[in-house]
Amino acid sequence: MKKPFYRILYVQVLIAIALGILLGHFYPSLGIDMKPLGDGFIKLIRMLIGPIIFCTVVTGIAGMQDLTKVGRVGGKALLYFEVMSTVALVIGLLAAHLLRPGTGFNIDPASLDAKSIATYATQAKGQSTVDFVLHIIPDTMIDAFAKGDILQILFGALLFGAALSMIGPKAQIVTDFIGQISKIFFRMVHIVTKVAPIGAFGAMAFTIGKYGIVSLFPLLKLIGCFYLTAVVFVVVGLGIVARLTGFSILRFVSYIKEELAIVLGTSSSEAALPQLMEKMEKLGCSRSVVGLVIPTGYSFNLDGTNIYMTMAVIFIAQALNIDLTWGQEAAILAVAMLTSKGASGVTGSGFITLAATLAVVPSLPVTGMVLILGIDRFMSECRALTNIVGNGVACVVVSAWERELDRKKLGQVLSGAPVIDTDADAGVAA
Repeated sequence: MKKPFYRILYVQVLIAIALGILLGHFYPSLGIDMKPLGDGFIKLIRMLIGPIIFCTVVTGIAGMQDLTKVGRVGGKALLYFEVMSTVALVIGLLAAHLLRPGTGFNIDPASLDAKSIATYATQAKGQSTVDFVLHIIPDTMIDAFAKGDILQILFGALLFGAALSMIGPKAQIVTDFIGQISKIFFRMVHIVTKVAPIGAFGAMAFTIGKYGIVSLFPLLKLIGCFYLTAVVFVVVGLGIVARLTGFSILRFVSYIKEELAIVLGTSSSEAALPQLMEKMEKLGCSRSVVGLVIPTGYSFNLDGTNIYMTMAVIFIAQALNIDLTWGQEAAILAVAMLTSKGASGVTGSGFITLAATLAVVPSLPVTGMVLILGIDRFMSECRALTNIVGNGVACVVVSAWERELDRKKLGQVLSGAPVIDTDADAGVAA
């Protein structure tokens, strides 16, 4: 029996977003007071992310007969991430030159007030490559879970899963136990997801109440250019990749519409991470590939953030009437490849990485970020949406590359045909 439309999750979330916008616009102070609703939902999801990643990765790796597969899958994923990140950065750069969203502002750099972006500039200051690598290693296993650091949890899970695989049948009882724990956490995700409309309502009411719809108008051209570029990247760039892999990008986007609605409402791609992992398995991707690609992609495959960074840098240069040389733009691309790594899907992270990227061009004052500070919250939705679509596509591509993609299931699921879910008792049922 088909569900009534009002019981469908993404419909509920979209309605909640609309109500949040109305409340924030007409009653700004009350809208700001709704912030705990959005924060609470994101905290509920984050509470589950660490255990889910650990259990999924451990059981996936422990089930591998050949541990070299872990390195092979990881290597393929990182290669794909690097290629698509570069494409996203270049597209953002080209779109900014073609559409010229900053032309006509004629801002005097001396008139910019640095106080409002001081916190971001401080946070952006220099984490070297060595620091980044060392950061992946947690002080203790418990510390990784306490901080909720995805990369640290992933690192610990890789080691734990590899150890179980090396021990073999004697450790099967531990593997089975972790598998059962995984089912419980996925069931908890289903419970938490039911309150997603409340979280989306609170987050959107706060955003509109605090920043106001009118704050969009002065920079509407930049917002429009960024959203247009992101759509072109998804439909054309990721669309070509999807077509070469054997599926439709539009059908895929429709398949993850509930996750996209949650991301739209909360401005955080992390809010949909557990659900995305679950849906990728239902789509026909192997558990081991899902466990490696999706969590890693949340730090290394941020297509939306990459588009935003290069477009924002060029926008600031255009608004300040500063001409950048090709050498400087090449340096921006190179540094953006590094600064974008480790930026999560949480609101504000893209702004911090932008500050770090601007720092490499002395002629571009970091204070130029003041120009887009007021609209960054509205840009973060598009960044997060693009990031989550990119990570989903990456998972399918790497699964196909590893010949571990159930293409029959992929076709059935994306066509909307009913699929018998053999994992229904495992807590991964639709």
